[in-house]
Amino acid sequence: MGKYFGTDGFRGEANVNLTVTHAYKVGRFLGHYYGKDHKARIVIGKDTRRSSYMFEYSLVAGLTASGADAYLLHVTPTPSVSYVVRSEGFDCGIMISASHNPYYDNGIKIINGNGHKLEAEIENLIEEYIDCEEDNLPLAKREDIGRTVDYSMGRNRYIGYLISLATRSFKDKRVGLDLANGAASSVAKGVFDALGAKTYVINGEPNGVNINDNCGSTHMEHLQKFVVENNLDVGFAYDGDADRCLAVDNKGNIIDGDHILYVCGVYMKEKNDLANNTIVTTIMSNMGLYQALERKGIKYEKTTVGDKYVYENMMANGHSIGGEQSGHIIFSKHATTGDGILTSLKLMEVMLESKAKLSELHKDLIIFPQLLKNVKVKDKKAARNDAAVIEAIAKVEKELGTDGRVLVRESGTEPVIRVMVEAKTEELCKAKVDYIVQILKNEGHVIID
Repeated sequence: MGKYFGTDGFRGEANVNLTVTHAYKVGRFLGHYYGKDHKARIVIGKDTRRSSYMFEYSLVAGLTASGADAYLLHVTPTPSVSYVVRSEGFDCGIMISASHNPYYDNGIKIINGNGHKLEAEIENLIEEYIDCEEDNLPLAKREDIGRTVDYSMGRNRYIGYLISLATRSFKDKRVGLDLANGAASSVAKGVFDALGAKTYVINGEPNGVNINDNCGSTHMEHLQKFVVENNLDVGFAYDGDADRCLAVDNKGNIIDGDHILYVCGVYMKEKNDLANNTIVTTIMSNMGLYQALERKGIKYEKTTVGDKYVYENMMANGHSIGGEQSGHIIFSKHATTGDGILTSLKLMEVMLESKAKLSELHKDLIIFPQLLKNVKVKDKKAARNDAAVIEAIAKVEKELGTDGRVLVRESGTEPVIRVMVEAKTEELCKAKVDYIVQILKNEGHVIID
């Protein structure tokens, strides 16, 4: 990770540690970098948070000042930017979003011409330019100044692409959608309606400050209640930029990313569509998933946390499905990044083709109790490398043995240490997590709000 760019772009509180000046300079650099031998074409999408409009205009000012043309998708999911970039020949794409973070945060995600997250070496060059006291990039003049183009048709093409992937009509299926008052509000209901579903929406009225506010994939209890009370077949919840999807089955159970990988992976194996008979996971996936995959004769690989790393592994080894417990699921045949709405469609495909309820499709997956606590700290690296903390982690690992595991890692997007424990009981998980958190406090690393 660099000074500004983490595992998922440049993220921070709007006008605090991510400012309009930062956005302008990102635009200036990208317009120059991609426009050295031609007029650069760069597409921009945004989510619904208040500051997204401010950052959009700042990026456009930087891009056009460097001579690039900026194409605006307006409010749209992150995966739509990836789709438009790779299918319509743009030099790169920019998504303005802080994903599942609260409305006052925002972020700048940059997608390269292949629809992948931007290479670290280019991010490093952007950081050098941001910190440079003098603006040494040439300004475009006269007819070379860039222009802004309304490109909502790009989002519409993405919607059409999603609809084209469905294998069957969703007629008579009762589907609930929690749109998190975010980017999915511009796409998801239209897709499900077009495919014939009876679609029921909650949290689909964004106002700039209610994105992810007690809704979406980080607050599943509302969709659980909604599905049960309305006798729905399934419910899907997205995060702010709709690159994640979690689900609720017909009985009201939460279907997280591990469940989705299992259900879709088993189905793909049965259809001879699971490349290399392998699913790519991250180190956060539950032990129960690995045991269930082993029972089904399916292999798996583990990467560090981040769908960026999952996709890199998939591309390097030719795998067809991978993802994170948080709901970033990648189907490499159809996309180059996590896509929440696409994930919904793939789960619908499994249900329809198998003629089974979602609750039946995951019954053989037994998830270990797991507790994750995010601890805000003064210095992530210092906290994680503290000798007393390392000793505490080793102690917990020894006590759990083969009946559990502990994972303590630095967040790639927030100033927190994530402490996760899996064990046979919830009580044991809590005791071990609390023990490690207390050591962090004793060593003076924790910020007390």
